Amino acid sequence: MAAIHSKPQLIKTLGSVPSRFGAPRKPTSLRCSAVRPLHPRSYSITLLPGDGIGPEVVSVAKDILSVAGAHEGLFFIFKALRSFSFYGLHLRNLDPLLVFSAGIEFCYNEMPMGGAAIDAVGVPLPEETLTAAKQSDAVLLGAIGGYKWDGNQKLLKPETGLLQLRAGLGVYANLRPATVWPQLVDSSTLKKEVAEGVDLVVIRELTGGIYFGEPRGFGTNDNGEDFGFNTEIYTTFEVQRLRFFYNLP
Repeated sequence: MAAIHSKPQLIKTLGSVPSRFGAPRKPTSLRCSAVRPLHPRSYSITLLPGDGIGPEVVSVAKDILSVAGAHEGLFFIFKALRSFSFYGLHLRNLDPLLVFSAGIEFCYNEMPMGGAAIDAVGVPLPEETLTAAKQSDAVLLGAIGGYKWDGNQKLLKPETGLLQLRAGLGVYANLRPATVWPQLVDSSTLKKEVAEGVDLVVIRELTGGIYFGEPRGFGTNDNGEDFGFNTEIYTTFEVQRLRFFYNLP
């Protein structure tokens, strides 16, 4: 798509293009070539390494993103021009488009979260971290939690920071794909006849339900017994907006 925006030259050569209406048109094909470099796109990503294996995972993921971004222009344009539709004409077998592109640039901003943030500033999700996440194009989260903070009160547990991040960003859906590759089916802890052929996606709602429902709290009944209560609640809107994910390929 970037090549189209850069106004590539179109040169007629010998070939064949089908017609949408009736008999085929006069044999024609298109050869495309970009004549100038493309400007790189830039995206900001807030890195939240967190705890445990999180920093290691985020460090490697950052390297992979940088490499993929540097190669994005050439790879995408080559694949896109193998077959595409232009005003109803389905054009195939076009010559690859050679693009001198700087690809995609990522600007990283690492911020504390989870147990690491508790140790550093005393809370699992500092306000500065949430602000940085809101101002970025994407957030890359490693992992949070650990035995070290299990004894903390609820508001000072690393997992509380995760709930605060979901609510603060309005991240209301989680996609969890599950695919069992034939080569690995015997490695599953499930029986082969159960695991074989599994290919599904679980769509989990994240900002409603019992995690965020109100009222909640503690009390004492007429017999002097202490009790706790939560509220499991979803609005019609919270349920209906998940329909968007039903059409995923």
